[in-house]
Amino acid sequence: MQTVHHPLPSATPGTTRSLTSLHFGTPGSGPKALIQASLHADEVPGMLVAHHLRQRLAALEAAGRLRGEVVLVPAANPIGLGQWTLRSHQGRFEQTSGENFNRAYADLAPAVVDRVTGRLGTDATQNVATVRAALREAVAALPAASELQALRRALFSLAVDADWVLDLHCDGEGLLHFYTTPACWPGLQPLARCLGAEPVLLAEHSGGEPFDEACSMPWAHLAAQFPAHPIPQACLAVTVELRGEGDVSHALAAQDAAGIEQALALGGWMDGPVAEPPPLRCAATPLAGSMPLIAPHGGVIVFVRAPGERVKQGDTIAELIDPFTGALTPLQSPVDGLFFARENRRFAVAGMSVGKVAGTQAQRAGALLSP
Repeated sequence: MQTVHHPLPSATPGTTRSLTSLHFGTPGSGPKALIQASLHADEVPGMLVAHHLRQRLAALEAAGRLRGEVVLVPAANPIGLGQWTLRSHQGRFEQTSGENFNRAYADLAPAVVDRVTGRLGTDATQNVATVRAALREAVAALPAASELQALRRALFSLAVDADWVLDLHCDGEGLLHFYTTPACWPGLQPLARCLGAEPVLLAEHSGGEPFDEACSMPWAHLAAQFPAHPIPQACLAVTVELRGEGDVSHALAAQDAAGIEQALALGGWMDGPVAEPPPLRCAATPLAGSMPLIAPHGGVIVFVRAPGERVKQGDTIAELIDPFTGALTPLQSPVDGLFFARENRRFAVAGMSVGKVAGTQAQRAGALLSP
């Protein structure tokens, strides 16, 4: 294993931070995977999964079983790790700009189109190499004047030429579920089987430019831009939601690390036999069919349904109680589907999303991800 520190520019005199990446295997000897944890720094389960995965990868490397390269970023957001206010961790939004750490990643496709025009041929493998070189150049040209810009560029630089990109997050409370694109989903089905993902939510473009889409979408754009030249979906990227914020245990983390290892083995990252994973737990459904439960007013949230339950349109999922008037408002499912995630706080403000139900039909448009 090689440990690499990526210094970030100092935000104020006397303070310095760096991003740390752990590199297993041999670059260029096979496929490359990038696995990063807790880009939203207050979402802790991914860091514990990375801890277990680090030990597994080190053992595989020592045994000479690892092919290619696996880059593990055990804590992808050193800025957010330090954002504490009055004992409350604020790791989702950068406090200087207010920007979500997992939004506003650059669309690299236009710069890559300029770089590869006239250089593509009929050999798909060579085209992939050409595009990856252009992607690396495009990332190197991104601005990095601030800590946040530099962090985004550093994360991009580790992931942009990877075959797989796994971005480990979690919800407030919920099931282990995926967000990815239709083009990536076929190649990611073994990972979903190994981890037991349910639901799997697909969108061509979810809005907001999250990290996983910024890594995978240039390939779909280039394939459409250059139809005469074979360009496969060479980067399979996914946001893995590791249940809820409180699901931090060695048992769950070891289970998830073992599932990721099994999927890597199936994908060609290691020598030796590998067990066949269980079947998929669900069919993929559109992210635009994932419907939020919105609180019409503030109050105490009392859930009467738990994540994992199948619900019908009109079923009461939670009750919202105004502590002053005593008024009780039922929050009902807007669709038939799987109740898969809910807020981990138990007091709502008006307009707050307190849960999500995965339906089978697209009903929303525009930005599909929460802020």
